[in-house]
Amino acid sequence: MIGKTSATLLDNGNLVLRSRSGHTVWQSFDYPADDTWLSSGMKLGISLLSQRSTTCCLQRAASGPSLAPSPGSPSFPVGPSGGRKKSKNSRVKFYVIGACVGAFLAALGLLFWRCKLRKRILGDDESLFFSFTSIDIATDHFSEENKLGQGGFGPVYKGKLVNGLEIAVKRLNRMSGHGIEQFKNEVKVISKLQHRNLVKLLGYCIEKEERLLIYEYLPNNSLDSVLFDAAKRDILDWKRRLKIIEGVAQGLLYLHKYSRLKIIHRDLKTSNVLLDADLNPKISDFGTARIFGENEMRGSTKNIVGTYGYMSPEYAMDGIFSEKSDVFSFGVMILEIISGKKNTSFYDSDRHLNLIGHVWDLWTEGRILEITDSCLDENISITEALQYVHVGLLCVQENAADRPTMSDVVSMLLKESMVLATPKRPAFAEIMNLNNTKLPQNPESSSVNAVTISDVQGR
Repeated sequence: MIGKTSATLLDNGNLVLRSRSGHTVWQSFDYPADDTWLSSGMKLGISLLSQRSTTCCLQRAASGPSLAPSPGSPSFPVGPSGGRKKSKNSRVKFYVIGACVGAFLAALGLLFWRCKLRKRILGDDESLFFSFTSIDIATDHFSEENKLGQGGFGPVYKGKLVNGLEIAVKRLNRMSGHGIEQFKNEVKVISKLQHRNLVKLLGYCIEKEERLLIYEYLPNNSLDSVLFDAAKRDILDWKRRLKIIEGVAQGLLYLHKYSRLKIIHRDLKTSNVLLDADLNPKISDFGTARIFGENEMRGSTKNIVGTYGYMSPEYAMDGIFSEKSDVFSFGVMILEIISGKKNTSFYDSDRHLNLIGHVWDLWTEGRILEITDSCLDENISITEALQYVHVGLLCVQENAADRPTMSDVVSMLLKESMVLATPKRPAFAEIMNLNNTKLPQNPESSSVNAVTISDVQGR
């Protein structure tokens, strides 16, 4: 009570000054601020004395609680400063919302592009995808300490995932010739193969301009890194060598006959056979592999891929490849495993330029034990040595039609009593008179997951 006037704050927020007689002298609803809401009971009109219109602003108060309008009641801006504030705030909100929407659409587009790229490689199968971050951490940022070797198209690293699983990561060079089609070929082919003598592909990564292939880690590296190393080859005794030959034969037979897809490897060699902890062999590197139709017997290409010394003559000279091309490569491997010598580096100045010719002459002369690796003990079975060398020579015959199929090869290796045909003179037995400039010069690497991958041509 001040003098004869009392002030009362009503429940609806209206501050009222009344005289002693109860007459309303002044009320706050007649003079709303620019940032309040028009509440229930607030009047809107024109002062008859000042002719000034009274309106109410739509914005919330800058500070303190605001009075919310009752449901269904209208609210209007008050004063000339309220309209400008609303316009400015609307522009700011528009810009912010526009930026957010733009960023969202850009992120959505990037995600869509990545998903589309992955589907181009593996259809709808996302289970094989690894993030680059996970592989980067697993390999300790691709450190030199984790580098297992250098292939023709990039290094290979050892890694360990967060779940403890050890992996081998093939990191393809950004500037290499191993394009998206070759990458797609290897992923699609090997992801559909399941056999104990084939290396298992765990996944892949396409991210940050990186193309990575993630394989199971095999601790004993590649066959050539053991077989042709004087300090390591002693661990490959006679029985282990025969077991490796038989395992590779089983894996190749699966590719040619029993897998979901009929596959010609086209680059079978000792550096593309990996050894697990128990020295079991696993065929790797399917970048040059070709898928054949059910009734397709052979293919041809002008772009010859593979490795010098393992290619059959019809493929090296004419670009014709088939199951028998892989059989020839396998035959070379048999002779290398038995002798401990590499076909491409063997040189006998008196008579031969390669291992095949050297073995042929010793076999025809009955000097079988001179073919076997000198590091092997004297407990070698002459019968087994004769049998395996015989099969190897059948596989490297010059005419593809004379070579056995892998079904025949497996039978010949496992059945000692089986009568074998007499092999004809093998290809390249005397002199390698091919024009080397026409052959691919793919460097071999004595390391795990060594690769020689080239363009894949359509049939």
